[in-house]
Order: sequence, then C-alpha cells, then structure tokens
Amino acid sequence: MTFKGFLILVAAMSAVTLLLYLIDKSRAKRGAWRIPEKVLLGCGILGGAAGGLLGMRLFRHKTKKAYFWTVNGIALIVHVVIAVWLSTKGI
Repeated sequence: MTFKGFLILVAAMSAVTLLLYLIDKSRAKRGAWRIPEKVLLGCGILGGAAGGLLGMRLFRHKTKKAYFWTVNGIALIVHVVIAVWLSTKGI
C-alpha cells in the first residue's frame, strides 16, 4: 500500500466510524437497536481510530468505557506509525 492510499483508507474509515458513533448515540437516546461494540471498535482498529475518538468527544458517547479510549488510542498510534513508515519508504 502507498502512503497516499493509506491516508485515503484512514480518512474513509474515520468518516464511517464517526458516522457509526453518531448513529449509535442517536439510537441509544431513543432506546432503539444499537450498533454492537465490536463493530465500533473493529472499525477503529481497521483505520477509523481518529473518527472513533472524535465521535466519542463530539457526541459524548462511550466516554466512560476505558477500553474504548484504550483501543482507539492504541489504534491511532499504530496508524500514525504506519503512515510515518510508509512516508519514509517513498512508497
């Protein structure tokens, strides 16, 4: 994967993850069917960590669950490391 391709992937997954947090928060308020936590966390791990963390802050959703902060935080660090590595490889 190229650096540019990775950035596009991360941006797209972050947008999707942010939208999922918004939908889940809305459903939580209405008492409707919820998006499973493994889906929210999985999207964060697969490139959407920035969107997940932003969604947590903007919508005040899942903020009391330490493992959401931990998983998204570690995933974000991994995404940054991968981006830096790809940028230095000139790929």
